[in-house]
Amino acid sequence: MLKKYLPILTWGPTYGRSELTSDLIAAVIVTIMLIPQSLAYALLAGLPPEMGLYASMAPLVAYAVFGTARALAVGPVAVASLMTAAAVGKLAQQGTPEYIGAAIALALISGLLLIAMGALRLGFLANFLSHPVISGFITASGLLIAMSQLGHILGIKAGGENLYEMTTALVARLGEINPWTTLIGTGAIAFLYWARLRLKRVLIARGVAPRIADLAAKVGPVAAIVASTGAVWAFGLEQSGVAIVGAIPNALPSPTLPPLDLELWAQIAVPALLISVVGYVETISVAQTFAARKRQRIDPDQELIALGFSNVGASVSGGFPVTGGFSRSVVNFDAGAETPAAGAFTAVGIALATVFLTPFLYYLPKATLAATIIVAVLSLVDFRTLRHTWTYSKADFTAIAATILLTLLQGVEAGLIAGVGLSIALHLYRTSRPHVAIMGQVPGTEHFRNINRHDVVTDPEIISMRIDESLYFPNARFLEDQVNAAVAANPQAKHLILVCPAINSIDASALESLEAINHRLAEGGVTFHLSEVKGPVMDKLQRVHFLDELTGQVHLTQFDAVASINPELARATLAARRLQPRQPAA
Repeated sequence: MLKKYLPILTWGPTYGRSELTSDLIAAVIVTIMLIPQSLAYALLAGLPPEMGLYASMAPLVAYAVFGTARALAVGPVAVASLMTAAAVGKLAQQGTPEYIGAAIALALISGLLLIAMGALRLGFLANFLSHPVISGFITASGLLIAMSQLGHILGIKAGGENLYEMTTALVARLGEINPWTTLIGTGAIAFLYWARLRLKRVLIARGVAPRIADLAAKVGPVAAIVASTGAVWAFGLEQSGVAIVGAIPNALPSPTLPPLDLELWAQIAVPALLISVVGYVETISVAQTFAARKRQRIDPDQELIALGFSNVGASVSGGFPVTGGFSRSVVNFDAGAETPAAGAFTAVGIALATVFLTPFLYYLPKATLAATIIVAVLSLVDFRTLRHTWTYSKADFTAIAATILLTLLQGVEAGLIAGVGLSIALHLYRTSRPHVAIMGQVPGTEHFRNINRHDVVTDPEIISMRIDESLYFPNARFLEDQVNAAVAANPQAKHLILVCPAINSIDASALESLEAINHRLAEGGVTFHLSEVKGPVMDKLQRVHFLDELTGQVHLTQFDAVASINPELARATLAARRLQPRQPAA
Protein backbone atom coordinates (compact mmCIF):
# COMPACT_ATOMS: atom_id res chain seq x y z
CA MET A 1 0.00 0.00 0.00
CA LEU A 2 2.85 2.38 0.82
CA LYS A 3 4.49 1.67 -2.52
CA LYS A 4 1.21 2.44 -4.26
CA TYR A 5 0.99 5.94 -2.80
CA LEU A 6 4.74 6.52 -2.44
CA PRO A 7 6.27 5.29 -5.71
CA ILE A 8 9.69 6.42 -4.52
CA LEU A 9 9.71 3.23 -2.43
CA THR A 10 9.57 1.24 -5.66
CA TRP A 11 12.67 2.60 -7.34
CA GLY A 12 14.47 4.13 -4.35
CA PRO A 13 15.84 0.90 -2.78
CA THR A 14 17.54 -0.11 -6.05
CA TYR A 15 18.89 3.35 -6.81
CA GLY A 16 22.58 3.06 -7.68
CA ARG A 17 25.59 4.89 -9.06
CA SER A 18 24.50 4.47 -12.69
CA GLU A 19 21.09 6.05 -12.05
CA LEU A 20 22.69 8.80 -9.97
CA THR A 21 25.09 9.75 -12.76
CA SER A 22 22.36 9.82 -15.40
CA ASP A 23 19.98 11.82 -13.21
CA LEU A 24 22.65 14.38 -12.27
CA ILE A 25 23.57 14.99 -15.91
CA ALA A 26 19.91 15.40 -16.85
CA ALA A 27 19.32 17.71 -13.88
CA VAL A 28 22.16 20.03 -14.90
CA ILE A 29 20.83 20.35 -18.44
CA VAL A 30 17.21 20.82 -17.38
CA THR A 31 18.24 23.40 -14.76
CA ILE A 32 19.95 25.49 -17.44
CA MET A 33 16.79 25.33 -19.53
CA LEU A 34 14.37 25.84 -16.66
CA ILE A 35 15.88 29.06 -15.28
CA PRO A 36 14.84 31.28 -18.24
CA GLN A 37 11.54 29.40 -18.59
CA SER A 38 10.67 29.94 -14.92
CA LEU A 39 11.37 33.65 -15.13
CA ALA A 40 9.45 33.98 -18.40
CA TYR A 41 6.34 32.14 -17.19
CA ALA A 42 6.24 34.19 -14.00
CA LEU A 43 6.23 37.26 -16.25
CA LEU A 44 3.39 35.70 -18.28
CA ALA A 45 1.40 35.08 -15.09
CA GLY A 46 1.91 38.72 -14.08
CA LEU A 47 3.98 37.73 -11.05
CA PRO A 48 7.46 38.71 -9.76
CA PRO A 49 10.17 36.71 -11.57
CA GLU A 50 11.39 35.01 -8.39
CA MET A 51 8.03 33.26 -8.07
CA GLY A 52 8.84 31.34 -11.23
CA LEU A 53 11.99 30.06 -9.54
CA TYR A 54 10.08 29.25 -6.36
CA ALA A 55 7.55 27.25 -8.39
CA SER A 56 10.44 25.17 -9.78
CA MET A 57 11.76 23.84 -6.46
CA ALA A 58 9.31 22.23 -4.04
CA PRO A 59 7.01 20.89 -6.81
CA LEU A 60 9.88 18.92 -8.34
CA VAL A 61 10.75 17.37 -4.99
CA ALA A 62 7.10 16.51 -4.33
CA TYR A 63 6.77 14.85 -7.72
CA ALA A 64 9.95 12.83 -7.13
CA VAL A 65 8.26 11.33 -4.06
CA PHE A 66 4.73 10.81 -5.40
CA GLY A 67 5.09 10.58 -9.20
CA THR A 68 5.15 7.41 -11.29
CA ALA A 69 6.61 8.81 -14.53
CA ARG A 70 10.40 8.49 -14.63
CA ALA A 71 11.16 11.28 -17.12
CA LEU A 72 8.39 13.82 -16.46
CA ALA A 73 9.55 17.30 -15.43
CA VAL A 74 7.01 19.50 -13.65
CA GLY A 75 7.08 23.25 -13.24
CA PRO A 76 5.51 26.43 -14.62
CA VAL A 77 4.11 26.08 -18.15
CA ALA A 78 2.67 28.57 -20.62
CA VAL A 79 -1.00 27.56 -20.62
CA ALA A 80 -1.27 27.27 -16.82
CA SER A 81 0.49 30.64 -16.44
CA LEU A 82 -1.95 32.28 -18.86
CA MET A 83 -4.91 30.74 -17.02
CA THR A 84 -3.45 31.97 -13.72
CA ALA A 85 -3.18 35.51 -15.05
CA ALA A 86 -6.73 35.35 -16.43
CA ALA A 87 -8.19 34.08 -13.16
CA VAL A 88 -6.28 36.29 -10.73
CA GLY A 89 -6.42 39.38 -12.95
CA LYS A 90 -10.15 39.60 -12.33
CA LEU A 91 -9.62 39.92 -8.59
CA ALA A 92 -6.64 42.21 -8.09
CA GLN A 93 -4.19 44.50 -9.84
CA GLN A 94 -0.88 43.00 -11.00
CA GLY A 95 1.99 43.68 -8.65
CA THR A 96 -0.20 44.02 -5.55
CA PRO A 97 0.04 41.70 -2.54
CA GLU A 98 -3.57 40.67 -3.20
CA TYR A 99 -2.64 39.51 -6.71
CA ILE A 100 0.30 37.47 -5.44
CA GLY A 101 -1.77 36.00 -2.61
CA ALA A 102 -4.53 34.96 -4.98
CA ALA A 103 -2.02 33.21 -7.29
CA ILE A 104 -0.60 31.29 -4.33
CA ALA A 105 -4.12 30.36 -3.21
CA LEU A 106 -4.89 29.20 -6.75
CA ALA A 107 -1.98 26.75 -6.58
CA LEU A 108 -3.15 25.41 -3.21
CA ILE A 109 -6.76 24.91 -4.29
CA SER A 110 -5.64 23.26 -7.54
CA GLY A 111 -3.40 20.94 -5.55
CA LEU A 112 -6.11 20.00 -3.08
CA LEU A 113 -8.60 19.35 -5.88
CA LEU A 114 -6.11 17.11 -7.69
CA ILE A 115 -5.33 15.15 -4.53
CA ALA A 116 -9.03 14.65 -3.85
CA MET A 117 -9.63 13.52 -7.43
CA GLY A 118 -6.74 11.07 -7.18
CA ALA A 119 -7.95 9.66 -3.86
CA LEU A 120 -11.42 9.16 -5.36
CA ARG A 121 -9.89 7.70 -8.55
CA LEU A 122 -11.52 10.33 -10.74
CA GLY A 123 -8.83 10.47 -13.39
CA PHE A 124 -11.41 9.42 -15.97
CA LEU A 125 -13.01 12.88 -15.71
CA ALA A 126 -10.18 14.24 -17.82
CA ASN A 127 -11.58 12.16 -20.68
CA PHE A 128 -14.39 14.68 -20.98
CA LEU A 129 -11.81 16.99 -22.52
CA SER A 130 -11.78 15.59 -26.04
CA HIS A 131 -8.62 15.85 -28.11
CA PRO A 132 -10.15 18.34 -30.58
CA VAL A 133 -11.16 20.60 -27.68
CA ILE A 134 -7.73 20.40 -26.06
CA SER A 135 -6.04 20.98 -29.42
CA GLY A 136 -8.22 24.00 -30.14
CA PHE A 137 -7.77 25.39 -26.65
CA ILE A 138 -3.98 25.07 -26.76
CA THR A 139 -3.82 26.60 -30.24
CA ALA A 140 -5.94 29.59 -29.19
CA SER A 141 -4.02 29.91 -25.92
CA GLY A 142 -0.75 29.94 -27.83
CA LEU A 143 -2.01 32.80 -29.99
CA LEU A 144 -3.26 34.71 -26.94
CA ILE A 145 0.02 34.21 -25.11
CA ALA A 146 2.05 35.39 -28.10
CA MET A 147 -0.19 38.42 -28.50
CA SER A 148 0.05 39.24 -24.79
CA GLN A 149 3.85 39.41 -25.05
CA LEU A 150 4.01 41.79 -28.00
CA GLY A 151 3.75 44.72 -25.61
CA HIS A 152 6.97 43.63 -23.91
CA ILE A 153 8.63 43.14 -27.30
CA LEU A 154 7.69 46.67 -28.41
CA GLY A 155 8.29 48.31 -25.05
CA ILE A 156 4.70 49.47 -24.52
CA LYS A 157 2.07 48.72 -21.90
CA ALA A 158 -0.82 46.82 -23.45
CA GLY A 159 -3.05 44.36 -21.64
CA GLY A 160 -6.38 42.62 -22.12
CA GLU A 161 -8.04 39.27 -21.56
CA ASN A 162 -8.95 38.44 -25.15
CA LEU A 163 -7.66 39.00 -28.65
CA TYR A 164 -9.81 42.07 -29.30
CA GLU A 165 -8.75 43.86 -26.12
CA MET A 166 -5.07 43.04 -26.67
CA THR A 167 -5.14 44.17 -30.30
CA THR A 168 -6.98 47.40 -29.45
CA ALA A 169 -4.52 48.22 -26.67
CA LEU A 170 -1.51 47.57 -28.91
CA VAL A 171 -2.84 49.67 -31.77
CA ALA A 172 -3.68 52.55 -29.43
CA ARG A 173 -0.07 52.69 -28.15
CA LEU A 174 1.91 52.10 -31.32
CA GLY A 175 3.23 55.63 -31.09
CA GLU A 176 4.99 54.76 -27.80
CA ILE A 177 7.17 51.98 -29.21
CA ASN A 178 10.66 51.91 -27.70
CA PRO A 179 13.21 51.25 -30.51
CA TRP A 180 15.86 49.72 -28.23
CA THR A 181 13.37 47.34 -26.63
CA THR A 182 12.01 46.40 -30.05
CA LEU A 183 15.54 45.72 -31.31
CA ILE A 184 16.29 43.47 -28.35
CA GLY A 185 12.94 41.66 -28.55
CA THR A 186 12.91 41.03 -32.29
CA GLY A 187 16.58 40.11 -32.24
CA ALA A 188 15.95 37.57 -29.48
CA ILE A 189 13.01 36.07 -31.41
CA ALA A 190 15.11 35.77 -34.56
CA PHE A 191 17.99 34.15 -32.67
CA LEU A 192 15.74 31.72 -30.80
CA TYR A 193 14.02 30.63 -33.99
CA TRP A 194 17.38 30.19 -35.68
CA ALA A 195 18.66 28.20 -32.70
CA ARG A 196 15.59 25.98 -32.76
CA LEU A 197 15.62 25.35 -36.53
CA ARG A 198 19.26 25.62 -37.62
CA LEU A 199 21.71 25.52 -34.69
CA LYS A 200 21.67 21.74 -34.38
CA ARG A 201 22.57 21.25 -38.03
CA VAL A 202 25.29 23.90 -37.86
CA LEU A 203 26.88 22.25 -34.82
CA ILE A 204 26.70 18.77 -36.34
CA ALA A 205 28.31 20.09 -39.54
CA ARG A 206 31.18 21.35 -37.41
CA GLY A 207 31.75 17.98 -35.80
CA VAL A 208 29.65 18.24 -32.64
CA ALA A 209 27.97 15.03 -31.53
CA PRO A 210 24.26 14.97 -32.52
CA ARG A 211 23.02 14.52 -28.95
CA ILE A 212 25.08 17.45 -27.64
CA ALA A 213 24.04 19.58 -30.62
CA ASP A 214 20.39 18.83 -29.95
CA LEU A 215 20.65 19.76 -26.27
CA ALA A 216 22.60 22.92 -27.13
CA ALA A 217 19.81 24.01 -29.46
CA LYS A 218 17.22 23.48 -26.74
CA VAL A 219 19.06 25.64 -24.20
CA GLY A 220 19.43 28.49 -26.69
CA PRO A 221 17.42 30.87 -24.46
CA VAL A 222 20.36 30.94 -22.04
CA ALA A 223 22.59 32.45 -24.73
CA ALA A 224 19.90 35.03 -25.53
CA ILE A 225 19.65 35.98 -21.87
CA VAL A 226 23.41 36.32 -21.47
CA ALA A 227 23.79 38.42 -24.63
CA SER A 228 20.85 40.75 -24.03
CA THR A 229 21.63 41.21 -20.33
CA GLY A 230 25.21 42.06 -21.19
CA ALA A 231 24.10 44.56 -23.84
CA VAL A 232 21.72 46.37 -21.49
CA TRP A 233 24.40 46.57 -18.78
CA ALA A 234 27.18 47.65 -21.13
CA PHE A 235 25.24 50.38 -22.92
CA GLY A 236 23.00 51.48 -20.05
CA LEU A 237 19.89 50.79 -22.08
CA GLU A 238 17.67 50.82 -19.00
CA GLN A 239 18.17 54.59 -19.08
CA SER A 240 16.67 54.56 -22.58
CA GLY A 241 13.45 52.98 -21.41
CA VAL A 242 14.31 49.29 -21.79
CA ALA A 243 12.31 47.45 -19.12
CA ILE A 244 14.47 45.13 -17.05
CA VAL A 245 13.73 42.44 -14.49
CA GLY A 246 15.48 44.37 -11.74
CA ALA A 247 16.44 43.05 -8.34
CA ILE A 248 15.54 39.43 -7.69
CA PRO A 249 15.83 38.24 -4.09
CA ASN A 250 18.83 35.92 -3.89
CA ALA A 251 17.33 33.81 -1.14
CA LEU A 252 15.37 30.60 -0.90
CA PRO A 253 11.62 30.88 -0.44
CA SER A 254 10.28 30.91 3.08
CA PRO A 255 7.40 28.59 3.97
CA THR A 256 4.19 30.50 3.47
CA LEU A 257 0.44 30.04 3.51
CA PRO A 258 -2.03 31.55 1.06
CA PRO A 259 -4.72 33.93 2.29
CA LEU A 260 -7.29 31.92 4.24
CA ASP A 261 -10.15 33.92 2.78
CA LEU A 262 -13.20 31.78 2.02
CA GLU A 263 -14.66 34.44 -0.28
CA LEU A 264 -11.42 34.48 -2.31
CA TRP A 265 -11.36 30.69 -2.44
CA ALA A 266 -14.93 30.62 -3.71
CA GLN A 267 -14.06 33.13 -6.46
CA ILE A 268 -11.13 31.10 -7.77
CA ALA A 269 -12.58 27.61 -7.23
CA VAL A 270 -13.79 27.19 -10.83
CA PRO A 271 -10.54 28.52 -12.41
CA ALA A 272 -8.62 26.25 -10.05
CA LEU A 273 -10.64 23.26 -11.25
CA LEU A 274 -10.07 24.18 -14.89
CA ILE A 275 -6.33 24.61 -14.32
CA SER A 276 -6.26 21.28 -12.49
CA VAL A 277 -7.99 19.36 -15.26
CA VAL A 278 -6.08 21.00 -18.12
CA GLY A 279 -2.82 20.55 -16.24
CA TYR A 280 -3.59 16.91 -15.57
CA VAL A 281 -4.46 16.22 -19.20
CA GLU A 282 -1.18 17.77 -20.32
CA THR A 283 0.75 15.95 -17.61
CA ILE A 284 -0.71 12.51 -18.29
CA SER A 285 -0.22 12.91 -22.05
CA VAL A 286 3.45 13.76 -21.62
CA ALA A 287 3.96 11.05 -19.00
CA GLN A 288 2.39 8.32 -21.12
CA THR A 289 4.42 9.36 -24.17
CA PHE A 290 7.76 8.91 -22.45
CA ALA A 291 6.72 5.90 -20.39
CA ALA A 292 5.78 4.08 -23.60
CA ARG A 293 9.23 4.71 -25.06
CA LYS A 294 10.87 2.87 -22.15
CA ARG A 295 8.09 0.32 -21.73
CA GLN A 296 7.26 1.65 -18.32
CA ARG A 297 3.87 1.97 -16.69
CA ILE A 298 2.32 4.98 -15.01
CA ASP A 299 -0.66 5.12 -12.68
CA PRO A 300 -3.10 7.84 -13.88
CA ASP A 301 -4.79 8.20 -10.49
CA GLN A 302 -1.45 8.39 -8.69
CA GLU A 303 -0.39 11.05 -11.18
CA LEU A 304 -3.34 13.13 -9.96
CA ILE A 305 -2.03 12.82 -6.42
CA ALA A 306 1.55 13.59 -7.48
CA LEU A 307 0.52 16.67 -9.44
CA GLY A 308 -1.68 17.71 -6.51
CA PHE A 309 1.18 17.58 -4.03
CA SER A 310 3.38 19.41 -6.55
CA ASN A 311 0.90 22.29 -6.59
CA VAL A 312 0.59 22.25 -2.81
CA GLY A 313 4.39 22.42 -2.70
CA ALA A 314 4.33 25.37 -5.09
CA SER A 315 1.81 27.13 -2.86
CA VAL A 316 3.62 26.69 0.45
CA SER A 317 6.87 27.85 -1.15
CA GLY A 318 5.42 31.01 -2.67
CA GLY A 319 4.85 29.72 -6.22
CA PHE A 320 1.88 29.44 -8.57
CA PRO A 321 0.18 26.50 -10.39
CA VAL A 322 2.48 24.00 -12.08
CA THR A 323 2.07 20.99 -14.33
CA GLY A 324 4.13 18.63 -16.45
CA GLY A 325 5.90 20.47 -19.26
CA PHE A 326 6.48 18.84 -22.64
CA SER A 327 9.59 20.74 -23.70
CA ARG A 328 11.51 20.29 -20.45
CA SER A 329 10.36 16.65 -20.23
CA VAL A 330 11.79 16.08 -23.72
CA VAL A 331 15.11 17.53 -22.57
CA ASN A 332 14.98 15.48 -19.36
CA PHE A 333 14.31 12.29 -21.33
CA ASP A 334 16.93 12.98 -24.01
CA ALA A 335 19.50 13.86 -21.34
CA GLY A 336 19.10 10.36 -19.92
CA ALA A 337 17.02 10.83 -16.76
CA GLU A 338 16.42 7.40 -15.22
CA THR A 339 14.19 8.23 -12.23
CA PRO A 340 12.14 11.11 -10.80
CA ALA A 341 15.19 11.90 -8.67
CA ALA A 342 16.40 13.94 -11.64
CA GLY A 343 13.62 16.39 -10.81
CA ALA A 344 14.76 16.64 -7.19
CA PHE A 345 18.32 17.34 -8.36
CA THR A 346 16.93 19.97 -10.73
CA ALA A 347 15.23 21.61 -7.75
CA VAL A 348 18.60 21.78 -6.02
CA GLY A 349 20.09 23.37 -9.14
CA ILE A 350 17.31 25.98 -9.24
CA ALA A 351 17.87 26.69 -5.54
CA LEU A 352 21.58 27.26 -6.12
CA ALA A 353 20.83 29.50 -9.08
CA THR A 354 18.35 31.48 -6.98
CA VAL A 355 20.98 32.09 -4.30
CA PHE A 356 24.05 32.73 -6.46
CA LEU A 357 22.98 33.76 -9.98
CA THR A 358 20.01 36.08 -9.51
CA PRO A 359 22.20 39.19 -8.92
CA PHE A 360 23.48 38.75 -12.48
CA LEU A 361 19.91 38.91 -13.83
CA TYR A 362 19.30 42.47 -12.68
CA TYR A 363 19.74 43.88 -16.20
CA LEU A 364 17.85 41.07 -17.93
CA PRO A 365 15.41 42.79 -20.35
CA LYS A 366 11.81 41.68 -20.13
CA ALA A 367 11.74 41.70 -23.92
CA THR A 368 14.07 38.68 -23.94
CA LEU A 369 11.79 36.77 -21.62
CA ALA A 370 8.83 37.72 -23.81
CA ALA A 371 10.72 36.44 -26.86
CA THR A 372 11.37 33.16 -25.02
CA ILE A 373 7.65 32.79 -24.37
CA ILE A 374 6.62 33.65 -27.94
CA VAL A 375 9.00 31.16 -29.53
CA ALA A 376 7.95 28.46 -27.06
CA VAL A 377 4.18 28.88 -27.42
CA LEU A 378 3.98 29.34 -31.19
CA SER A 379 5.08 25.72 -31.48
CA LEU A 380 1.80 24.87 -29.75
CA VAL A 381 -0.25 26.48 -32.53
CA ASP A 382 -1.49 23.75 -34.85
CA PHE A 383 -3.91 24.74 -37.59
CA ARG A 384 -3.35 21.45 -39.43
CA THR A 385 -5.69 19.84 -36.92
CA LEU A 386 -8.48 22.08 -38.20
CA ARG A 387 -8.07 20.86 -41.76
CA HIS A 388 -7.73 17.23 -40.71
CA THR A 389 -10.75 17.40 -38.41
CA TRP A 390 -12.88 19.12 -41.08
CA THR A 391 -12.14 16.27 -43.48
CA TYR A 392 -12.85 13.55 -40.93
CA SER A 393 -15.68 14.86 -38.75
CA LYS A 394 -17.68 18.06 -39.18
CA ALA A 395 -19.04 17.71 -35.62
CA ASP A 396 -15.55 17.59 -34.09
CA PHE A 397 -14.53 20.49 -36.33
CA THR A 398 -17.41 22.49 -34.86
CA ALA A 399 -16.14 21.79 -31.35
CA ILE A 400 -12.54 22.73 -32.12
CA ALA A 401 -13.51 25.87 -34.09
CA ALA A 402 -15.88 27.04 -31.35
CA THR A 403 -13.18 26.48 -28.72
CA ILE A 404 -10.63 28.50 -30.70
CA LEU A 405 -12.99 31.39 -31.44
CA LEU A 406 -14.41 31.66 -27.93
CA THR A 407 -10.98 31.40 -26.34
CA LEU A 408 -9.68 34.19 -28.57
CA LEU A 409 -12.73 36.43 -28.20
CA GLN A 410 -13.93 35.70 -24.66
CA GLY A 411 -10.88 34.38 -22.82
CA VAL A 412 -9.44 31.05 -21.77
CA GLU A 413 -12.10 30.05 -19.23
CA ALA A 414 -15.07 30.76 -21.51
CA GLY A 415 -13.41 28.97 -24.43
CA LEU A 416 -12.56 25.87 -22.42
CA ILE A 417 -15.98 25.58 -20.75
CA ALA A 418 -17.76 26.12 -24.07
CA GLY A 419 -15.57 23.54 -25.79
CA VAL A 420 -16.24 20.91 -23.14
CA GLY A 421 -19.96 21.69 -23.12
CA LEU A 422 -20.18 21.54 -26.91
CA SER A 423 -18.27 18.25 -27.05
CA ILE A 424 -20.63 16.67 -24.53
CA ALA A 425 -23.65 18.07 -26.37
CA LEU A 426 -22.40 16.71 -29.71
CA HIS A 427 -21.71 13.33 -28.13
CA LEU A 428 -25.22 13.20 -26.69
CA TYR A 429 -26.68 14.18 -30.07
CA ARG A 430 -24.68 11.54 -31.95
CA THR A 431 -25.52 8.77 -29.51
CA SER A 432 -29.17 9.83 -29.36
CA ARG A 433 -29.47 8.99 -33.07
CA PRO A 434 -27.22 5.94 -33.53
CA HIS A 435 -26.60 4.20 -36.81
CA VAL A 436 -29.23 1.53 -37.52
CA ALA A 437 -28.72 -1.19 -40.11
CA ILE A 438 -31.19 -3.71 -41.55
CA MET A 439 -29.15 -6.86 -42.15
CA GLY A 440 -29.12 -9.88 -44.42
CA GLN A 441 -27.00 -13.00 -44.75
CA VAL A 442 -23.89 -12.85 -46.96
CA PRO A 443 -24.08 -15.85 -49.35
CA GLY A 444 -21.56 -18.55 -48.58
CA THR A 445 -21.04 -17.39 -44.99
CA GLU A 446 -22.72 -17.15 -41.61
CA HIS A 447 -22.09 -13.40 -41.58
CA PHE A 448 -24.81 -10.76 -41.69
CA ARG A 449 -24.23 -7.30 -43.15
CA ASN A 450 -26.07 -4.08 -43.99
CA ILE A 451 -28.45 -4.56 -46.92
CA ASN A 452 -27.44 -1.12 -48.27
CA ARG A 453 -23.75 -2.03 -48.48
CA HIS A 454 -23.67 -5.69 -49.47
CA ASP A 455 -25.44 -8.18 -51.71
CA VAL A 456 -27.21 -10.25 -49.07
CA VAL A 457 -30.14 -12.63 -48.73
CA THR A 458 -33.14 -11.66 -46.61
CA ASP A 459 -36.42 -13.25 -45.56
CA PRO A 460 -39.46 -10.93 -45.86
CA GLU A 461 -40.83 -12.42 -42.63
CA ILE A 462 -37.66 -11.59 -40.64
CA ILE A 463 -36.35 -8.11 -39.81
CA SER A 464 -32.75 -8.20 -38.56
CA MET A 465 -31.99 -4.81 -37.03
CA ARG A 466 -28.54 -3.88 -35.70
CA ILE A 467 -28.10 -0.88 -33.37
CA ASP A 468 -24.53 0.49 -33.36
CA GLU A 469 -24.61 2.13 -29.94
CA SER A 470 -25.24 1.34 -26.30
CA LEU A 471 -28.84 1.92 -25.29
CA TYR A 472 -29.50 4.66 -22.76
CA PHE A 473 -32.01 7.41 -22.08
CA PRO A 474 -31.15 9.77 -25.00
CA ASN A 475 -31.70 7.07 -27.65
CA ALA A 476 -34.34 4.87 -26.00
CA ARG A 477 -37.28 6.52 -27.80
CA PHE A 478 -35.27 6.65 -31.03
CA LEU A 479 -34.98 2.86 -30.88
CA GLU A 480 -38.74 2.54 -30.44
CA ASP A 481 -39.33 4.77 -33.47
CA GLN A 482 -36.90 2.77 -35.62
CA VAL A 483 -38.56 -0.52 -34.69
CA ASN A 484 -42.04 0.86 -35.35
CA ALA A 485 -40.93 2.26 -38.73
CA ALA A 486 -39.27 -1.02 -39.77
CA VAL A 487 -42.34 -3.09 -38.89
CA ALA A 488 -44.68 -0.64 -40.60
CA ALA A 489 -42.56 -0.81 -43.77
CA ASN A 490 -42.62 -4.64 -43.79
CA PRO A 491 -46.25 -5.87 -43.45
CA GLN A 492 -45.11 -9.50 -43.95
CA ALA A 493 -42.76 -9.43 -40.98
CA LYS A 494 -43.43 -12.00 -38.26
CA HIS A 495 -40.09 -11.81 -36.43
CA LEU A 496 -37.84 -8.92 -35.42
CA ILE A 497 -34.31 -9.72 -34.27
CA LEU A 498 -32.39 -7.00 -32.44
CA VAL A 499 -28.71 -7.66 -33.21
CA CYS A 500 -26.69 -6.49 -30.20
CA PRO A 501 -22.88 -6.81 -30.75
CA ALA A 502 -22.40 -3.02 -30.47
CA ILE A 503 -24.56 -2.67 -27.34
CA ASN A 504 -22.24 -2.44 -24.34
CA SER A 505 -24.84 -1.38 -21.81
CA ILE A 506 -28.58 -0.88 -21.38
CA ASP A 507 -29.80 1.60 -18.78
CA ALA A 508 -33.17 1.63 -17.02
CA SER A 509 -34.81 3.94 -19.57
CA ALA A 510 -33.68 1.74 -22.47
CA LEU A 511 -34.91 -1.36 -20.60
CA GLU A 512 -38.37 0.19 -20.37
CA SER A 513 -38.24 0.87 -24.11
CA LEU A 514 -37.30 -2.76 -24.80
CA GLU A 515 -40.21 -3.89 -22.67
CA ALA A 516 -42.54 -1.55 -24.57
CA ILE A 517 -41.20 -2.82 -27.90
CA ASN A 518 -41.75 -6.41 -26.79
CA HIS A 519 -45.40 -5.72 -25.85
CA ARG A 520 -46.19 -3.69 -28.99
CA LEU A 521 -44.68 -6.27 -31.31
CA ALA A 522 -46.63 -9.02 -29.56
CA GLU A 523 -49.85 -7.09 -30.06
CA GLY A 524 -49.03 -6.84 -33.76
CA GLY A 525 -48.24 -10.54 -34.09
CA VAL A 526 -44.46 -10.05 -34.34
CA THR A 527 -42.06 -12.09 -32.21
CA PHE A 528 -39.16 -10.19 -30.65
CA HIS A 529 -35.71 -11.86 -30.50
CA LEU A 530 -32.24 -10.80 -29.38
CA SER A 531 -28.91 -12.02 -30.76
CA GLU A 532 -25.21 -11.64 -29.92
CA VAL A 533 -25.90 -10.09 -26.52
CA LYS A 534 -22.69 -9.38 -24.58
CA GLY A 535 -22.13 -11.09 -21.25
CA PRO A 536 -22.29 -8.01 -18.96
CA VAL A 537 -25.49 -6.88 -20.70
CA MET A 538 -26.98 -10.36 -20.35
CA ASP A 539 -26.09 -10.40 -16.66
CA LYS A 540 -28.14 -7.25 -16.08
CA LEU A 541 -31.10 -8.48 -18.14
CA GLN A 542 -31.21 -11.67 -16.09
CA ARG A 543 -31.75 -9.65 -12.91
CA VAL A 544 -35.19 -8.52 -14.08
CA HIS A 545 -38.23 -10.19 -15.65
CA PHE A 546 -37.60 -8.95 -19.20
CA LEU A 547 -36.22 -12.26 -20.48
CA ASP A 548 -39.15 -14.14 -18.95
CA GLU A 549 -41.59 -11.90 -20.82
CA LEU A 550 -39.62 -11.86 -24.08
CA THR A 551 -41.80 -13.38 -26.81
CA GLY A 552 -38.81 -14.77 -28.69
CA GLN A 553 -35.41 -16.10 -27.67
CA VAL A 554 -31.88 -14.86 -27.03
CA HIS A 555 -29.49 -16.37 -29.61
CA LEU A 556 -25.72 -16.70 -29.44
CA THR A 557 -25.22 -15.57 -33.04
CA GLN A 558 -27.35 -13.92 -35.69
CA PHE A 559 -27.02 -16.99 -37.91
CA ASP A 560 -28.45 -19.13 -35.11
CA ALA A 561 -31.35 -16.69 -34.77
CA VAL A 562 -32.27 -16.79 -38.46
CA ALA A 563 -31.64 -20.54 -38.71
CA SER A 564 -34.03 -21.18 -35.84
CA ILE A 565 -36.79 -19.36 -37.74
CA ASN A 566 -36.08 -20.35 -41.37
CA PRO A 567 -33.47 -23.15 -41.37
CA GLU A 568 -33.91 -23.99 -45.07
CA LEU A 569 -33.10 -20.45 -46.25
CA ALA A 570 -30.19 -20.06 -43.83
CA ARG A 571 -28.55 -23.33 -44.94
CA ALA A 572 -29.21 -22.67 -48.62
CA THR A 573 -27.61 -19.23 -48.34
CA LEU A 574 -24.66 -20.72 -46.47
CA ALA A 575 -24.10 -23.19 -49.30
CA ALA A 576 -24.41 -20.55 -52.01
CA ARG A 577 -21.45 -18.93 -53.81
CA ARG A 578 -20.19 -15.86 -51.99
CA LEU A 579 -20.83 -12.60 -53.84
CA GLN A 580 -18.60 -9.57 -53.99
CA PRO A 581 -19.61 -6.72 -51.64
CA ARG A 582 -21.08 -3.56 -53.04
CA GLN A 583 -19.21 -0.30 -52.93
CA PRO A 584 -19.83 1.59 -49.67
CA ALA A 585 -22.94 3.73 -49.78
CA ALA A 586 -22.48 7.48 -50.00
